Amino acid sequence: MAAGEKRDYYEVLGVERSADADTLKRAFRKLAVQYHPDKNPGDATAEEKFKDAAEAYEVLSDPDKRSRYDRFGHAGVGGAAGGGFNNVNINDIFGEIFGDLFGMGGRRGGRQRNRGADLRYNLELTFEEAAFGVEVNVKLPRPKRCEECAGTGSKSKEARTCPTCGGAGEVRFTQGFFAVARTCTQCGGSGQVVVDPCKGCRGSGRIESKTELKVPVPAGVDTGTVVRVAGEGEPGENGGPPGDLHVVIRVKEHPLFHREDYEVFCEIPITFVQAALGATLDVPTLDGMVALKVKAGTQSGEILRLKGHGVPHLRGGGRGDQHVRVVVETPQHLNAKQKKALEDFAEASNEEAHPHGKGFWGKVKTLFEPKK
Repeated sequence: MAAGEKRDYYEVLGVERSADADTLKRAFRKLAVQYHPDKNPGDATAEEKFKDAAEAYEVLSDPDKRSRYDRFGHAGVGGAAGGGFNNVNINDIFGEIFGDLFGMGGRRGGRQRNRGADLRYNLELTFEEAAFGVEVNVKLPRPKRCEECAGTGSKSKEARTCPTCGGAGEVRFTQGFFAVARTCTQCGGSGQVVVDPCKGCRGSGRIESKTELKVPVPAGVDTGTVVRVAGEGEPGENGGPPGDLHVVIRVKEHPLFHREDYEVFCEIPITFVQAALGATLDVPTLDGMVALKVKAGTQSGEILRLKGHGVPHLRGGGRGDQHVRVVVETPQHLNAKQKKALEDFAEASNEEAHPHGKGFWGKVKTLFEPKK
Protein backbone atom coordinates (compact mmCIF):
# COMPACT_ATOMS: atom_id res chain seq x y z
CA MET A 1 0.00 0.00 0.00
CA ALA A 2 1.49 3.36 -1.04
CA ALA A 3 2.48 5.87 1.62
CA GLY A 4 -0.48 7.96 2.73
CA GLU A 5 -3.01 5.59 1.16
CA LYS A 6 -6.01 4.76 3.33
CA ARG A 7 -6.73 1.13 4.23
CA ASP A 8 -10.05 -0.44 3.34
CA TYR A 9 -12.51 0.17 6.21
CA TYR A 10 -13.66 -3.47 6.25
CA GLU A 11 -10.03 -4.56 6.46
CA VAL A 12 -9.41 -2.12 9.33
CA LEU A 13 -12.22 -3.67 11.37
CA GLY A 14 -11.37 -7.20 10.26
CA VAL A 15 -14.88 -8.04 8.98
CA GLU A 16 -16.45 -9.27 5.73
CA ARG A 17 -18.16 -6.76 3.44
CA SER A 18 -21.46 -8.48 4.26
CA ALA A 19 -21.07 -7.89 8.02
CA ASP A 20 -24.22 -6.74 9.82
CA ALA A 21 -24.49 -3.93 12.38
CA ASP A 22 -23.88 -6.17 15.40
CA THR A 23 -20.76 -7.67 13.83
CA LEU A 24 -19.40 -4.19 13.09
CA LYS A 25 -20.08 -3.07 16.65
CA ARG A 26 -18.35 -6.10 18.18
CA ALA A 27 -15.33 -5.68 15.91
CA PHE A 28 -14.97 -1.98 16.76
CA ARG A 29 -15.41 -2.57 20.47
CA LYS A 30 -12.63 -5.18 20.45
CA LEU A 31 -10.21 -2.87 18.64
CA ALA A 32 -11.16 0.15 20.74
CA VAL A 33 -10.48 -1.69 23.99
CA GLN A 34 -7.17 -3.02 22.62
CA TYR A 35 -5.81 0.28 21.27
CA HIS A 36 -7.45 2.90 23.50
CA PRO A 37 -4.89 5.60 24.48
CA ASP A 38 -5.67 5.12 28.18
CA LYS A 39 -4.34 1.55 27.90
CA ASN A 40 -1.42 2.53 25.64
CA PRO A 41 -0.07 5.86 26.96
CA GLY A 42 2.54 7.39 24.67
CA ASP A 43 2.13 4.67 22.00
CA ALA A 44 1.72 6.54 18.70
CA THR A 45 1.08 3.32 16.73
CA ALA A 46 -1.76 2.24 19.03
CA GLU A 47 -3.26 5.73 18.85
CA GLU A 48 -3.21 5.63 15.06
CA LYS A 49 -4.89 2.19 15.00
CA PHE A 50 -7.51 3.45 17.44
CA LYS A 51 -8.13 6.44 15.19
CA ASP A 52 -8.44 4.24 12.06
CA ALA A 53 -10.90 1.89 13.79
CA ALA A 54 -13.08 4.79 14.96
CA GLU A 55 -13.10 6.33 11.48
CA ALA A 56 -13.99 3.01 9.86
CA TYR A 57 -16.82 2.34 12.29
CA GLU A 58 -18.19 5.88 11.96
CA VAL A 59 -18.61 5.32 8.20
CA LEU A 60 -19.74 1.69 8.10
CA SER A 61 -22.23 2.04 10.95
CA ASP A 62 -24.13 4.72 9.00
CA PRO A 63 -26.23 3.00 6.27
CA ASP A 64 -26.05 6.00 3.91
CA LYS A 65 -22.30 6.48 4.29
CA ARG A 66 -21.70 2.75 3.99
CA SER A 67 -23.69 2.61 0.75
CA ARG A 68 -21.64 5.47 -0.73
CA TYR A 69 -18.40 3.90 0.48
CA ASP A 70 -19.30 0.53 -1.06
CA ARG A 71 -19.95 2.23 -4.42
CA PHE A 72 -17.21 4.86 -4.59
CA GLY A 73 -14.68 3.98 -1.89
CA HIS A 74 -13.13 6.70 0.28
CA ALA A 75 -14.03 9.36 -2.29
CA GLY A 76 -17.71 8.59 -1.72
CA VAL A 77 -17.54 9.67 1.92
CA GLY A 78 -15.42 12.75 1.43
CA GLY A 79 -12.24 11.03 2.58
CA ALA A 80 -9.86 10.71 -0.38
CA ALA A 81 -6.68 8.74 0.19
CA GLY A 82 -4.54 10.43 2.77
CA GLY A 83 -7.44 12.58 3.99
CA GLY A 84 -7.90 13.61 7.63
CA PHE A 85 -10.20 12.26 10.34
CA ASN A 86 -13.01 14.73 9.70
CA ASN A 87 -16.61 14.99 10.91
CA VAL A 88 -16.23 12.11 13.38
CA ASN A 89 -17.72 12.75 16.82
CA ILE A 90 -15.66 10.28 18.81
CA ASN A 91 -17.66 10.95 21.99
CA ASP A 92 -20.91 10.08 20.22
CA ILE A 93 -19.43 6.82 18.94
CA PHE A 94 -18.15 5.83 22.36
CA GLY A 95 -21.35 6.86 24.05
CA GLU A 96 -23.21 4.41 21.78
CA ILE A 97 -20.75 1.51 22.12
CA PHE A 98 -19.38 1.82 25.65
CA GLY A 99 -21.56 4.25 27.60
CA ASP A 100 -19.32 5.52 30.40
CA LEU A 101 -16.65 2.81 30.10
CA PHE A 102 -14.03 5.40 29.19
CA GLY A 103 -15.87 8.34 30.72
CA MET A 104 -17.43 9.46 27.42
CA GLY A 105 -21.12 9.48 28.25
CA GLY A 106 -23.22 12.32 26.92
CA ARG A 107 -24.03 15.49 28.85
CA ARG A 108 -26.42 14.64 31.62
CA GLY A 109 -27.88 17.97 32.53
CA GLY A 110 -30.05 18.20 35.64
CA ARG A 111 -29.87 16.10 38.73
CA GLN A 112 -29.96 12.38 37.99
CA ARG A 113 -32.87 10.42 39.48
CA ASN A 114 -31.23 7.03 39.84
CA ARG A 115 -33.15 3.81 40.43
CA GLY A 116 -32.40 2.09 43.73
CA ALA A 117 -30.34 -1.08 43.94
CA ASP A 118 -32.00 -4.50 43.99
CA LEU A 119 -31.78 -6.57 47.19
CA ARG A 120 -31.38 -10.34 47.66
CA TYR A 121 -32.88 -12.41 50.48
CA ASN A 122 -32.26 -16.15 50.97
CA LEU A 123 -35.40 -17.95 52.17
CA GLU A 124 -35.53 -21.56 53.40
CA LEU A 125 -38.84 -23.44 53.06
CA THR A 126 -40.10 -26.86 54.02
CA PHE A 127 -40.87 -29.39 51.29
CA GLU A 128 -44.63 -28.86 51.77
CA GLU A 129 -44.38 -25.03 51.79
CA ALA A 130 -42.50 -25.10 48.51
CA ALA A 131 -45.00 -27.52 46.99
CA PHE A 132 -48.21 -25.72 47.96
CA GLY A 133 -47.07 -22.12 48.41
CA VAL A 134 -46.99 -19.98 51.52
CA GLU A 135 -46.97 -16.36 52.66
CA VAL A 136 -43.90 -15.64 54.80
CA ASN A 137 -42.84 -12.68 56.92
CA VAL A 138 -39.42 -11.45 55.84
CA LYS A 139 -37.34 -9.13 58.01
CA LEU A 140 -34.46 -7.39 56.30
CA PRO A 141 -32.22 -4.37 56.92
CA ARG A 142 -32.98 -1.89 54.19
CA PRO A 143 -32.35 1.84 53.81
CA LYS A 144 -35.47 3.87 53.19
CA ARG A 145 -36.11 7.27 51.70
CA CYS A 146 -35.61 10.13 54.12
CA GLU A 147 -39.00 11.74 54.66
CA GLU A 148 -37.50 15.01 55.96
CA CYS A 149 -35.97 15.85 52.60
CA ALA A 150 -38.18 13.63 50.38
CA GLY A 151 -35.07 11.72 49.37
CA THR A 152 -33.29 14.73 47.89
CA GLY A 153 -30.60 14.94 50.61
CA SER A 154 -31.20 18.68 50.87
CA LYS A 155 -32.83 20.45 53.82
CA SER A 156 -34.49 22.88 51.41
CA LYS A 157 -35.22 20.03 48.97
CA GLU A 158 -33.16 21.90 46.39
CA ALA A 159 -29.73 21.48 44.86
CA ARG A 160 -27.33 23.86 43.10
CA THR A 161 -25.34 23.56 39.92
CA CYS A 162 -22.01 21.82 40.51
CA PRO A 163 -19.22 24.44 40.40
CA THR A 164 -16.67 21.94 39.06
CA CYS A 165 -18.49 20.77 35.92
CA GLY A 166 -20.99 23.62 35.54
CA GLY A 167 -23.91 21.19 35.63
CA ALA A 168 -22.63 18.97 32.81
CA GLY A 169 -21.94 16.01 35.08
CA GLU A 170 -18.58 15.50 33.40
CA VAL A 171 -15.23 17.21 32.99
CA ARG A 172 -13.59 17.28 29.55
CA PHE A 173 -9.91 17.51 28.69
CA THR A 174 -7.78 16.91 25.61
CA GLN A 175 -5.96 13.61 25.21
CA GLY A 176 -4.16 12.86 21.97
CA PHE A 177 -6.32 13.67 18.98
CA PHE A 178 -9.71 13.91 20.68
CA ALA A 179 -11.38 15.28 23.80
CA VAL A 180 -11.92 12.88 26.69
CA ALA A 181 -14.80 13.26 29.15
CA ARG A 182 -14.64 12.04 32.76
CA THR A 183 -17.46 11.83 35.27
CA CYS A 184 -17.28 14.77 37.64
CA THR A 185 -15.99 13.56 41.01
CA GLN A 186 -17.65 16.35 43.02
CA CYS A 187 -21.23 15.70 41.95
CA GLY A 188 -20.85 12.08 40.86
CA GLY A 189 -22.19 12.91 37.41
CA SER A 190 -25.50 14.40 38.58
CA GLY A 191 -24.53 17.97 37.62
CA GLN A 192 -25.78 19.29 40.96
CA VAL A 193 -24.58 19.34 44.56
CA VAL A 194 -26.35 19.63 47.90
CA VAL A 195 -25.28 22.76 49.77
CA ASP A 196 -27.61 22.46 52.78
CA PRO A 197 -27.47 18.74 53.73
CA CYS A 198 -30.48 17.28 55.51
CA LYS A 199 -29.68 16.49 59.16
CA GLY A 200 -31.79 13.35 59.14
CA CYS A 201 -29.85 11.60 56.36
CA ARG A 202 -26.68 13.75 56.23
CA GLY A 203 -27.27 14.55 52.59
CA SER A 204 -27.63 10.99 51.33
CA GLY A 205 -31.42 11.07 50.93
CA ARG A 206 -31.72 7.72 52.75
CA ILE A 207 -31.74 6.45 56.32
CA GLU A 208 -31.05 2.97 57.71
CA SER A 209 -34.05 0.93 58.83
CA LYS A 210 -35.35 -2.61 59.32
CA THR A 211 -38.32 -3.63 57.28
CA GLU A 212 -40.80 -6.49 57.68
CA LEU A 213 -42.58 -7.66 54.54
CA LYS A 214 -45.16 -10.29 53.71
CA VAL A 215 -43.86 -12.20 50.70
CA PRO A 216 -46.32 -14.48 48.86
CA VAL A 217 -44.47 -17.57 47.59
CA PRO A 218 -46.39 -19.37 44.82
CA ALA A 219 -46.98 -23.13 44.77
CA GLY A 220 -44.41 -25.21 42.90
CA VAL A 221 -41.20 -23.31 43.72
CA ASP A 222 -37.99 -25.29 44.14
CA THR A 223 -34.42 -24.69 45.26
CA GLY A 224 -33.01 -21.91 43.09
CA THR A 225 -36.36 -20.32 42.24
CA VAL A 226 -36.26 -16.53 42.56
CA VAL A 227 -39.41 -14.68 43.63
CA ARG A 228 -39.28 -11.00 42.64
CA VAL A 229 -41.08 -8.46 44.80
CA ALA A 230 -41.30 -5.27 42.78
CA GLY A 231 -40.40 -1.97 44.43
CA GLU A 232 -39.10 -3.50 47.68
CA GLY A 233 -35.40 -2.96 47.06
CA GLU A 234 -33.32 0.05 48.10
CA PRO A 235 -34.85 3.50 47.52
CA GLY A 236 -33.63 5.46 44.54
CA GLU A 237 -31.24 8.40 44.75
CA ASN A 238 -32.53 11.95 44.47
CA GLY A 239 -36.12 10.74 44.64
CA GLY A 240 -35.64 8.05 41.98
CA PRO A 241 -37.73 4.84 41.92
CA PRO A 242 -36.83 1.95 44.27
CA GLY A 243 -35.21 -1.29 43.20
CA ASP A 244 -36.72 -4.77 43.59
CA LEU A 245 -36.34 -7.50 46.20
CA HIS A 246 -35.24 -10.90 44.90
CA VAL A 247 -36.13 -13.76 47.25
CA VAL A 248 -34.00 -16.84 46.47
CA ILE A 249 -35.60 -20.13 47.56
CA ARG A 250 -33.89 -23.09 49.20
CA VAL A 251 -36.01 -26.17 50.03
CA LYS A 252 -35.20 -28.38 53.04
CA GLU A 253 -34.81 -32.11 52.52
CA HIS A 254 -37.81 -34.29 53.41
CA PRO A 255 -37.45 -37.52 55.44
CA LEU A 256 -39.73 -39.50 53.06
CA PHE A 257 -39.95 -37.70 49.74
CA HIS A 258 -37.56 -36.38 47.12
CA ARG A 259 -38.49 -34.36 44.10
CA GLU A 260 -37.54 -34.17 40.42
CA ASP A 261 -39.20 -31.19 38.75
CA TYR A 262 -42.88 -31.70 39.67
CA GLU A 263 -42.66 -35.46 40.28
CA VAL A 264 -42.43 -36.81 43.86
CA PHE A 265 -40.68 -40.09 44.71
CA CYS A 266 -40.77 -42.27 47.82
CA GLU A 267 -39.98 -45.83 48.86
CA ILE A 268 -42.13 -48.18 51.00
CA PRO A 269 -41.42 -51.65 52.42
CA ILE A 270 -43.89 -54.50 51.85
CA THR A 271 -43.90 -58.09 53.09
CA PHE A 272 -43.27 -61.19 51.02
CA VAL A 273 -46.89 -62.19 51.50
CA GLN A 274 -48.23 -58.80 50.36
CA ALA A 275 -46.03 -58.93 47.26
CA ALA A 276 -47.05 -62.49 46.44
CA LEU A 277 -50.79 -62.29 47.13
CA GLY A 278 -51.39 -58.59 46.48
CA ALA A 279 -52.71 -56.01 48.94
CA THR A 280 -54.14 -52.53 49.34
CA LEU A 281 -51.86 -50.30 51.43
CA ASP A 282 -52.14 -46.77 52.84
CA VAL A 283 -49.07 -44.83 51.66
CA PRO A 284 -47.95 -41.28 52.58
CA THR A 285 -48.35 -38.47 50.04
CA LEU A 286 -48.28 -34.67 50.13
CA ASP A 287 -52.06 -34.89 50.51
CA GLY A 288 -51.98 -37.35 53.44
CA MET A 289 -52.41 -41.12 53.43
CA VAL A 290 -53.76 -42.51 50.14
CA ALA A 291 -54.76 -46.10 49.26
CA LEU A 292 -52.39 -47.85 46.83
CA LYS A 293 -53.21 -51.22 45.25
CA VAL A 294 -50.32 -53.68 45.04
CA LYS A 295 -51.11 -56.44 42.57
CA ALA A 296 -50.28 -60.08 43.23
CA GLY A 297 -46.80 -61.08 42.11
CA THR A 298 -45.29 -57.60 42.52
CA GLN A 299 -41.49 -57.73 42.42
CA SER A 300 -39.13 -55.83 44.74
CA GLY A 301 -38.07 -52.55 43.13
CA GLU A 302 -41.22 -52.09 41.04
CA ILE A 303 -42.47 -48.49 40.85
CA LEU A 304 -46.18 -47.77 41.18
CA ARG A 305 -47.76 -44.42 40.30
CA LEU A 306 -50.26 -42.25 42.13
CA LYS A 307 -51.51 -39.86 39.47
CA GLY A 308 -51.90 -36.21 40.46
CA HIS A 309 -50.25 -36.48 43.87
CA GLY A 310 -47.03 -34.69 42.93
CA VAL A 311 -46.12 -30.98 43.14
CA PRO A 312 -48.42 -28.33 41.59
CA HIS A 313 -46.97 -26.69 38.50
CA LEU A 314 -45.44 -23.29 39.22
CA ARG A 315 -47.31 -21.58 36.39
CA GLY A 316 -50.52 -23.47 37.02
CA GLY A 317 -52.07 -26.18 34.88
CA GLY A 318 -52.11 -29.31 36.97
CA ARG A 319 -49.79 -31.35 39.18
CA GLY A 320 -47.11 -33.96 38.80
CA ASP A 321 -47.44 -37.57 39.96
CA GLN A 322 -46.08 -39.50 42.93
CA HIS A 323 -43.96 -42.56 42.21
CA VAL A 324 -43.81 -45.27 44.88
CA ARG A 325 -41.00 -47.82 44.79
CA VAL A 326 -41.86 -51.02 46.68
CA VAL A 327 -39.14 -52.97 48.47
CA VAL A 328 -39.97 -56.56 49.45
CA GLU A 329 -38.52 -57.38 52.88
CA THR A 330 -37.09 -60.81 53.63
CA PRO A 331 -38.36 -62.03 57.02
CA GLN A 332 -35.77 -62.45 59.80
CA HIS A 333 -35.67 -64.35 63.14
CA LEU A 334 -38.26 -66.95 62.11
CA ASN A 335 -39.84 -69.23 64.70
CA ALA A 336 -40.31 -72.94 64.18
CA LYS A 337 -43.84 -72.61 62.83
CA GLN A 338 -42.81 -69.96 60.30
CA LYS A 339 -39.85 -72.02 59.14
CA LYS A 340 -42.05 -75.06 58.67
CA ALA A 341 -44.55 -73.02 56.66
CA LEU A 342 -41.80 -71.75 54.36
CA GLU A 343 -40.32 -75.23 53.98
CA ASP A 344 -43.74 -76.53 52.98
CA PHE A 345 -44.07 -73.64 50.53
CA ALA A 346 -40.67 -74.41 49.02
CA GLU A 347 -41.59 -78.08 48.62
CA ALA A 348 -44.90 -77.21 47.03
CA SER A 349 -43.36 -74.62 44.68
CA ASN A 350 -42.31 -75.41 41.16
CA GLU A 351 -40.44 -73.54 38.47
CA GLU A 352 -43.59 -71.83 37.27
CA ALA A 353 -43.79 -69.91 40.57
CA HIS A 354 -40.39 -68.32 39.95
CA PRO A 355 -40.25 -67.25 36.27
CA HIS A 356 -37.35 -64.80 36.71
CA GLY A 357 -35.23 -67.35 38.52
CA LYS A 358 -35.96 -69.97 35.90
CA GLY A 359 -34.84 -67.64 33.13
CA PHE A 360 -31.68 -66.56 34.95
CA TRP A 361 -30.45 -70.04 35.85
CA GLY A 362 -31.24 -71.22 32.36
CA LYS A 363 -28.78 -68.62 30.99
CA VAL A 364 -26.16 -69.64 33.58
CA LYS A 365 -26.48 -73.26 32.53
CA THR A 366 -26.03 -72.34 28.88
CA LEU A 367 -22.92 -70.24 29.55
CA PHE A 368 -21.04 -72.28 32.13
CA GLU A 369 -22.06 -75.95 31.79
CA PRO A 370 -19.27 -77.96 30.12
CA LYS A 371 -19.94 -78.68 26.50
CA LYS A 372 -20.07 -82.29 25.46
